[in-house]
Amino acid sequence: MEDKSDSAANGAELVSWTSAEDPEIPKNWTKIRKWRTTVSISGFVLINTLSSTIIAPALPYIADTLQVTNAAEETLLLSIFVLGFAFGPLLACPLSEIHGRRIIILLWNLLYLIFNTICGPVNSASGMLILRFLAGFFCSASQGIGTGIISDLFTREERGRAVAIYSIMPLIGPVIGPVVGGVIAQYTTWRWAFYSASLMDVLILVPSFFTLEETYEPVLLRTKKRHLNKQTGGQYYTVHDHLGQARSQVYSAALIRPLKLLGTQPIVQAMAIYNAFLYGLIYILYANFPALWMNVYHQRPSISGLNYLSLFVGSVFAAELCTRAIDHIQKSLSVKHGGLHLPEFRMPVMPPATIILAAGMFIYGWSAEFHTHWIIPNIGAAIFMGAAMTCAIAVNTYMIDTYGKYAASALAAISILRQIFGCVFPVFAPYIYSDLGYGWGSSILGFIALGIGLPTVVLLWRFGKALRKRSPYAVDSTT
Repeated sequence: MEDKSDSAANGAELVSWTSAEDPEIPKNWTKIRKWRTTVSISGFVLINTLSSTIIAPALPYIADTLQVTNAAEETLLLSIFVLGFAFGPLLACPLSEIHGRRIIILLWNLLYLIFNTICGPVNSASGMLILRFLAGFFCSASQGIGTGIISDLFTREERGRAVAIYSIMPLIGPVIGPVVGGVIAQYTTWRWAFYSASLMDVLILVPSFFTLEETYEPVLLRTKKRHLNKQTGGQYYTVHDHLGQARSQVYSAALIRPLKLLGTQPIVQAMAIYNAFLYGLIYILYANFPALWMNVYHQRPSISGLNYLSLFVGSVFAAELCTRAIDHIQKSLSVKHGGLHLPEFRMPVMPPATIILAAGMFIYGWSAEFHTHWIIPNIGAAIFMGAAMTCAIAVNTYMIDTYGKYAASALAAISILRQIFGCVFPVFAPYIYSDLGYGWGSSILGFIALGIGLPTVVLLWRFGKALRKRSPYAVDSTT
């Protein structure tokens, strides 16, 4: 295939934006147009993550129907969905950088809808595990690609609120899921947990065919090129045509990029470990809540599900405060450093949030250990989730600012460890709490969070700029 210089020499014309202010550039879209797309992708993330936990209150009933007697296997019915999240972005995110964000999100959510619906009539544990994994695999596209869409639409100064709204969905979804699932488990049958999630996905999927727009600039330019070629009969090319490369090389490079980032980028590695442990703790809470409230506090499934609202309250409260704090700190530090924009300016909220996160674990664990009033474990859980929400927003904005157009691949790389931890941690959580009790079990996890989180933030604050200079994927953050 010919290269770009050959194309120009043969009379092909370069297709580009008319100027930096071209209204067709996603960052120059109107606010309504930007937020319409942001709300669409956020809706997908909400429904997809809701599906991960909606069966939590119904697990005993599912295990009884499917003849599952092992506690670890019963928990795996819930958490294997998250394992699908680990591998899905490895394919979806790079494909979105080749074919575009929109088509991959819509196609993969359609496939998720199919596999999730089929979970309903299943009557074997092995079949349920396979279908839950596939449903998780295909619904992962929204969460992985969503960060790329935010990067496409908003400037660094605008991203705080958009990232906050987007980032809160992966935490709100798993909270709403058990509330809905608890009512379903008590008053209908566990099979309707799957059917209900599918119906909610349809309510998001159908409107998104009209509201979700393509945001990836290389794909938009290639679309513009095809229209010009068709209308004029001329020859046009873009700088994103991958001229000189075989299609197989393009696919290979894009598909291995997340693994390459995880294997070669210290920033990605550090954030992957930190985020993975956080996510593991969150899913321990999601998976352990039904056992605590039904077995220790002897609540009915529909009532036990309402305790997840404490996680929702913590998430929403922190998201609002964190949004303002991150944007304010970023702008203040930028002014202080003469207009310099560094991804590290997103990080100052993380050390106090990590400390508060551990404190929430201590309160949750020891109040449950001594069987205090039910409000106290909920307060501890709310504090923990609020701090986790703060860290999630900070990590997402930091990675988007650091990797720019490769943000989707970078977040996919982080997602690998995060989802594996989210799958594995809940499986061994029952053994931790049965051997150590809620008090020491939660305390040890809190201490480990401090030991991982604080050094990670300090090291990236100190060496992040140098690491970005050495990276071929990081954006130029000197302006």
